[in-house]
Amino acid sequence: MKKEIDTIVREVGRIILGKDQEIRLVITCLLAKGHLLIEDIPGVGKTTLAQALAKTLGLNFSRIQCTSDLLPADIVGVSIFDRETQGFRFHAGPIFDQMVLADELNRATPRTQSALLEAMEERQVSVDGVTRPLPEPFFVIATQNQRYHVGTFPLPESQLDRFLMRIQLGYPDYAAERQLLLGESRLDMLKQVSPLISAATLLEIQGKVQHIYVSSAILDYVQQIMSSSRSNPQLYLGLSPRAGISLVHAAQAWAVTEDRDMVLPEDIQRVAGCVLEHRLNPEGGKVKGSTYQASERLIKSIPLYS
Repeated sequence: MKKEIDTIVREVGRIILGKDQEIRLVITCLLAKGHLLIEDIPGVGKTTLAQALAKTLGLNFSRIQCTSDLLPADIVGVSIFDRETQGFRFHAGPIFDQMVLADELNRATPRTQSALLEAMEERQVSVDGVTRPLPEPFFVIATQNQRYHVGTFPLPESQLDRFLMRIQLGYPDYAAERQLLLGESRLDMLKQVSPLISAATLLEIQGKVQHIYVSSAILDYVQQIMSSSRSNPQLYLGLSPRAGISLVHAAQAWAVTEDRDMVLPEDIQRVAGCVLEHRLNPEGGKVKGSTYQASERLIKSIPLYS
């Protein structure tokens, strides 16, 4: 399994230069059946990353450009009267693709944000009294401008909690940026990308994640992290049970990418920053790069082995 994951990381890494760690985290989020929030400045490759990953994994892809006038029906779809059949016919919205990019999610109004997040949580949408399941696999990547940008409607904590992970790409290093300046267009490179695995194979890998063994010692470690967060006055919020479940699932997915059948404490630490930071510190979007300050302090306060 690690060989296939490494191949995917290398292929996407040809387009998104110098971000192999972030690419691996995105794949981990997908394998854990979570959804991803990327918060960063414009122009660092958020949209290109989503497109490259969708092509590499052979998934149907759609992009929703969020604006203040976007309506819930623009996401989930709408029923339109058909004169020929004298009845209403449902026209599915972009949410019915396997990978959905919600670009600049916090430029949409709270009502529209809620329509998307409901689909993420329930993996189904209800329109005109009919419940329609979403495809499998189903993965939402939302991008978000940082909160101090003009014209945004910040996601409340309850909605941030629906995202398994939040990451920042950050600026490329000097060598990667030089290669970007001299290299060919990323859009032209995207056209050359071919699927490396099928959607059926991806579903099979996702099925293996839930069977990765988690020992009682690992669960003790997770519960110590959660308990410490709730009693720490320096943290904005304590961790909810859903946060603990998300942390375990993400660690299981990371173990799969490393070809292991059990979770190690190091797996918890590897994914903790992107799983916990937006739950502990919703304002953490101003943190540069992949630095997770609140979660790092919390993890360091808990003994790795006890």
